[in-house]
Amino acid sequence: MSLFACAGTRPTSLGIKDGRLAACPSTPNCVSSDAADAAHAIPAFELAVPPVEAWRALSAVLKGLPRVQIITLTDDYVRAECSSAFFGFVDDLELHLRVSQNIIAVRSASRLGHSDFGVNRKRVEKLRGLLTKEGVIR
Repeated sequence: MSLFACAGTRPTSLGIKDGRLAACPSTPNCVSSDAADAAHAIPAFELAVPPVEAWRALSAVLKGLPRVQIITLTDDYVRAECSSAFFGFVDDLELHLRVSQNIIAVRSASRLGHSDFGVNRKRVEKLRGLLTKEGVIR
């Protein structure tokens, strides 16, 4: 539990639209595999196992992470809220299973502030590392 609560308002613009995750704002506190610019771009997760198996493993990994609460979980989309340990800042993590491309697209963005000091990029890379270690992604 955090000492302060800095959750901000839950965004209404999240989710899948036209087969893509929401665009990152112009601020440097968001990363997305759907972003075209280098400042926000991060590679999608390339599947090493069948999509259903990968999705199941992803869900289990997310449920095991501290301060991560899954808000929405469907057959091809996950939205989770990730809270910082001290101030309770909430970031939104989204993942989209794209079976035809054999990937999981990813987006992580801060709700508040301008800079995140690389927290969202580190979160996605940590998740990538955990899934790679389990043989789920390449």
